[in-house]
Amino acid sequence: MDNSKFSKNRDSHRWVVFPIICVVYFFVYFHRVSTSVIASDLLSTFHTNATILGFMSSMYFYSYAFEQPIIGYLADRIGPRKVIGYWSIAAATGCLLFGVATNIRWASVGRAIIGFGVGGVYVPAIIAISQWFRKKEFSTMVGILIAVGNFGAVIATTPLAKASETWGWRPTFFLIAGITLGLAFATLLFMRDNPPLSKPNQKNPDLKSKVRRVLTFQPFWILSLHFFIFYGVLVTVQGLWATPFLMSALGIKRIFASKINMLIPIGVIIGAPLTGWLIDRFSINKKNSMIVILVFLNVLWLGIIFFFGPLGAGGLSLVFLLFGLAAGGIITIFWGILQDVTPPDILGLTLGMLNPAPLLGVAAFQVLTGAILNQAGRAGNLYPVSGFKNAFLVCLLGTVICTVLSLFIHEIKNNAK
Repeated sequence: MDNSKFSKNRDSHRWVVFPIICVVYFFVYFHRVSTSVIASDLLSTFHTNATILGFMSSMYFYSYAFEQPIIGYLADRIGPRKVIGYWSIAAATGCLLFGVATNIRWASVGRAIIGFGVGGVYVPAIIAISQWFRKKEFSTMVGILIAVGNFGAVIATTPLAKASETWGWRPTFFLIAGITLGLAFATLLFMRDNPPLSKPNQKNPDLKSKVRRVLTFQPFWILSLHFFIFYGVLVTVQGLWATPFLMSALGIKRIFASKINMLIPIGVIIGAPLTGWLIDRFSINKKNSMIVILVFLNVLWLGIIFFFGPLGAGGLSLVFLLFGLAAGGIITIFWGILQDVTPPDILGLTLGMLNPAPLLGVAAFQVLTGAILNQAGRAGNLYPVSGFKNAFLVCLLGTVICTVLSLFIHEIKNNAK
């Protein structure tokens, strides 16, 4: 291949590829947390309870998580364009089914298909970025991708709540289905894959042996457990229970509560790139940074659980913003640590095999906290503050466990050769 021609094509078409995958990825995060602000609508529409609603919401994460290894394989096999495009069609179909669902069972099926569809975006997107951007540009572009995704989480709070109150939650999801379908066709029509940079005759290591290496790699299991708990807690709170909690604890309406909840993803958008820049700029120890931020997050949890009354709306707004800043920092540090401790030749496979852990964590914590809330009983479409306190104590315990797991990071790094 002519290198000058390749470079010219890469420099021109990458600015078509990157915006498309960013907009598609926007809806991955949007769907991830979208059930929070319409939780009361879903409870009323389907005449259900928190346990069932938590299960319905968790279907996104189960279908997303279990397909990740095969998504990585297909992205290499048929290319990122086809995986992102075809899977986005599936996401649009699931969104449409969710909107027309007549009962919680069909809503759960729709939610599962949405999860399956958007599950075919992140890993192919990372591969596409690695194909179209130089190594020195890679981290920057991935950071922007994550920021765009979290902006989708922002739109899934107050703007979604307003759209739901204006048009109803069903028409809103019909609109989202149409947009997603349009993005799928845009991906298939306008985006193209880049030829692999490796030599055509280069032999690839046996897949089974690489999988065996990952499964016998100690850091894989400790980091998987860490992210299972941390991300499960984060998205369960932000994506499902934060808005109802604020409505119950402060006696405020959904729009106001969703505005406070929106501060979490805003904090993530700021905290993730800021933390990465600070660590790279000043060579700050990642392990120590992780522990400090997790301890700070534990303090924030204590404020949410025991001092929400004195804090009021203003104080909780600050707490939720700081919560997001801390979460964004932890996510950035986590991926930096993963890169540090993982041998380069199995980094991609490790990413694909680890990726289900946080999603399974969300699924588990959503069902667990929903069951705890259901035991507390319900007044109308809301649960009492006592129920939220018990559920959030479980989340606090999870964050404490993550803090303890972080203490082992240094030993992992020393043993990784």
